[in-house]
Amino acid sequence: MYAFISPWLIGFIVFALFPIAASLYYSFTDYDIIHSPKWVGLENYKTMFVDDLFWKSVTVTLQYTFISVPLQLLLALGFALLLNQKIPFQGFFRTAMYFPSMVSGVAMSLLWYWVFNPQIGLFNYMLSWVGIKGPAWLMDPRTALYSLIIMSFWTVGGAMILFLAGLQGVPSSLVEAAKLDGAGRLSIFLHVTLPMISPVLLFQLIMGIIDSFQVFTQAFVMTQGGPNYSTWFYVYNIYTSAFKEYRAGYSSALSWLLLFVVLFVTFIIMKMSNRYVHYEGGKS
Repeated sequence: MYAFISPWLIGFIVFALFPIAASLYYSFTDYDIIHSPKWVGLENYKTMFVDDLFWKSVTVTLQYTFISVPLQLLLALGFALLLNQKIPFQGFFRTAMYFPSMVSGVAMSLLWYWVFNPQIGLFNYMLSWVGIKGPAWLMDPRTALYSLIIMSFWTVGGAMILFLAGLQGVPSSLVEAAKLDGAGRLSIFLHVTLPMISPVLLFQLIMGIIDSFQVFTQAFVMTQGGPNYSTWFYVYNIYTSAFKEYRAGYSSALSWLLLFVVLFVTFIIMKMSNRYVHYEGGKS
């Protein structure tokens, strides 16, 4: 039996477990990839809290999270409610909504880079139809981050599919009982549908926050963290520290801090979910 699982076990140890353990060790060292690591204790963790780019990356990432995640959830739920109705070409619209989620991050970034181009981009071309001069989008520090937030709506199809599955799992008997009691559509949604799909909403919220903490491809391909550090995301800061400044020890410390922040945020959300998430078994 061990002979059969040995390829996976060796691969896991070499390509996953060892790099994780090594990064933890490097986070306590001064390591530039070329020279041998030198133990410095908690110095890397102290340095990040007096690093202006660290705080800039935290600010940009939190702004992105607080704006994009709620809007993505609302859009995904709205599309799911719409496509849960009996409408013509329902299957086509579901496929069309989900398809953009299958496009790779680099290809999607290059596509949207053209859409946001201030001279030949699609957005500014459409705005010119009504006599509006479009902004510089990615080239303007005031609009660059919001451009990436708009771009994030392109992938709400994946969340929409999960919401749609949750909506189709709502017992029709509960809906019919609410109608017999005189409840309107809004009341049924707030008091029947929403509680029944709350586990799906919780999952989408946690995954959305984790994904927003790890934004990198868009910033790397489209803006390189600029202009004026307006899209200097946390993971882009990790990449820059490791592969441009060769501060592997410092970037490892940044990575481990991100891990603990994600664990802490997920724990808090799960603890708070006892108040608003409904499970069929009655317990969370």
